[in-house]
Amino acid sequence: MTYFMNRIYLLTASLLLATGISCQSITGANGVNHSAPFTDSITLSPADNPHSINGDVYIQPGATLTILPGVRFESDQNSTLAICRGAQIFADGTQEAPITFTSVHDTGVYRQNANNEWGNLTIMGAGYISEDEIANNTATPTASNYADMEGLTPANVSLNDYGGGDDNDDSGSLTYCTFSYGGVASIPGKELNGLSLGGIGRQTDIHHIEVLNNIDDGIEIWGGTVNLKHLSIWNIGDDSLDIDQGWRGRAQFGLIVQGASNAGAQGSGFGDNAMEIDGAERCDWQPVTAGSIWNFTVIGGTNQTADPAAASTTDELVELRDNARMQFGNCIFMDGGKSVFKDKVTDGEVNNNTTVCGAGSNVPQMLARMTTPATVTYGPNAFSNPALAYQAQDPTGNLVQVRGSIYYNNNNSTAYAEALSYGMFDAFPVAGTNHANNDIAVTSPITQLTRSTTPFTATGHSIFPVTYLDPTPTAIAQTAAETAPNDGFFTPANYVGGFSRGNNWLIGWSMTSRVGLTSNSLANQPITGVENFGANPALVHYTDGDWQAGSPVTLGCDNVSDLGGLGVGILVMGFNQLNLPALGGIVVPSPDFTTALTGVGNLSMTLPNIPAGFTGASVYSQFISLDVTLPSSEFAFSNAQSHILP
Repeated sequence: MTYFMNRIYLLTASLLLATGISCQSITGANGVNHSAPFTDSITLSPADNPHSINGDVYIQPGATLTILPGVRFESDQNSTLAICRGAQIFADGTQEAPITFTSVHDTGVYRQNANNEWGNLTIMGAGYISEDEIANNTATPTASNYADMEGLTPANVSLNDYGGGDDNDDSGSLTYCTFSYGGVASIPGKELNGLSLGGIGRQTDIHHIEVLNNIDDGIEIWGGTVNLKHLSIWNIGDDSLDIDQGWRGRAQFGLIVQGASNAGAQGSGFGDNAMEIDGAERCDWQPVTAGSIWNFTVIGGTNQTADPAAASTTDELVELRDNARMQFGNCIFMDGGKSVFKDKVTDGEVNNNTTVCGAGSNVPQMLARMTTPATVTYGPNAFSNPALAYQAQDPTGNLVQVRGSIYYNNNNSTAYAEALSYGMFDAFPVAGTNHANNDIAVTSPITQLTRSTTPFTATGHSIFPVTYLDPTPTAIAQTAAETAPNDGFFTPANYVGGFSRGNNWLIGWSMTSRVGLTSNSLANQPITGVENFGANPALVHYTDGDWQAGSPVTLGCDNVSDLGGLGVGILVMGFNQLNLPALGGIVVPSPDFTTALTGVGNLSMTLPNIPAGFTGASVYSQFISLDVTLPSSEFAFSNAQSHILP
C-alpha cells in the first residue's frame, strides 16, 4: 500500500508542477528529484532509484521521513537533507540492502581524490547543548538554549535550530547507511560534515554508519546524549570524529582510517585529528562533554619520519579541549602522525581562551580530570540534577581515563610524551589516575593493513593511503584485561579494537567492502544485535576457513560461560534464517544441525572437507552457552554468522 500511495503522491506532485504550484519531489526518467521542504510524512522506495537531493531539503517539524532498505541517493553540488528539530527520520537499511548517500559521479569504482561532490545528512534534535554565541543563551543549561546548525541556509532561520531540554528526544533511527564523496555547503566558503548530529537525544537509534571521502569532518556531534555503534570513518578531510557542545553519550565498535580525499589543505581535504573532543563551546558552560568510547580501532596517517615538526601527515589520534571528559576502553591506536593523546586545553576561539580554560581558571586541568571520579560533576553553572544529566560514564572510573588499549607503530618522537606524563602505561604510573592495562605492542594488533607505495600529495602534506584493510584482531587483541560495562547499551566485549575475532562487520553493506578497500567475501558475515549477555563477557562466534569445496572449516566461540558449574557450548547450524526470540536472545539459524561441546572459555569444532556442489548455498551458525550451576543456570547467546558458499 505504501508503494502505491507514494506513486500517487509523486504523480500529484508532477501535475502540481505543471500548473506552476511548488512540489516536494519530481519523478523523471532517471529517478526522483527532491527539491523542496517536506511538510508531510513520506516514504521513499528503492523502486524509484536513484533519488537525488537538490539544494537544502528540509523535513519540517511534525513530518516523518521513512527511507526503505536499498534506497540510493545520487546528488550533486549543494544538496543537503536536513531533519529539523521536531521531525524524524527512519532510514533503516540492512546488511543485504543498505541505504546509500553518494555523488551522481559515483560509478562504483573507488576514487581516492574525490570529495565535495554533494552535501550531507544533517539531523537536529532537542537535547541539551552548550553554545555561547547565541545572545540569549545562558551558561547554566536551560531548555531555551539552542544553536544554529552550520552550513545550512533555510529561508526560515528557525529550521536551522537544534538543542533544547529533552535528552530523551527521539529523532528516529539511522542504520546500515553509507555516505561518500560529500561536503558541499550552500553557503560559499563553508563545508559540511559527512553526518551532522546536533542535540540528538538518547532515544535515537544509530548504528552501522559509514562515512567515506568527505571534505570536512566525518561525523560531528554537538551536545545531546545520542549513543552510536558500528561506525566506519575513512579518508576524511578534517577530523574523523568531532565532538563538541557537551555530548554525554556512548560509542562502541568503531573504525577510523585517516587519510586524504583531495589535494586541498589540512582540514579541507587532508586529514587532521582522528578524534577531536571538545567539552563545551565555552569551557566553563554546561553541559560539558562527558562520554565513554569503547572498542575503536584508530589508524592514523603514519608519520614517515621521527621529526615532530614534520608537517607531512595527519595530526593527533586523540585531542581533548575545552574541559572535555572522556573514558576510553579496549581501543587500538596505531600509525599515528603525531601524538597518541593530546591535551590542547582550548580550541582557541575568542571566548574560549586560556584565561577561561587554562591554569588558574575554574576549569579542572587534565591531570585533575584524570584523578577525579566520574561521579563528581562540574560545579559552575550546574544542572539542577547533575546525576540525571550525566549518565554516560562508568561511575567506577574517572572523568578521563584510558584502559585496556593497544598502541602500535606510533613513530613520531613525541608520540607518547603526554601519554607517559599522565601515567597511561603501567610501567610509569601517576598517582590517582585510573589508567590500566594499556600496552605498546611490537607486533600488529590487526590482521592486515596495506598502504600504497605512492604517496598522495596535498597542500603541504603527503600520505601513503590505506589500499586494503582486514581490521579483525590478531592474537594480541583477541582478548583483553578489560570488559566494556554491561549497562544496557555497551556490549560487554573483552577484546581490543572495533572488531572481534573473525567478524568483519563492514562486509557486504559498506562502500569500503563494495569497492575492495576491505573484504567483500560473504563466506563469514557477522550478524549482530541477536546476543544475550550473561555474567561473563559477550560470546564471540567466529569461523576459520572460507568454505571452499574440499577444505575444512572450524567454527568456534570465545567466552563460553564459567560460573563454576558445567560449561556447555551448543553450536546451532541451519540452512534458513529463523530469528526466533528465546531466553532473552535470538536464535538465528534453523536448528538443522546442533551439537554440544563441553568446557569453558574457547570451544571449537572442525567440519570435514566441504563437499562440492553447494556454490551459492546459505548456511547460518550461532553458539548458545549454558552454564549448569545449581541452584540456577545461565544462558548466553553469541553473535551469529551467515555463510554464502563460494
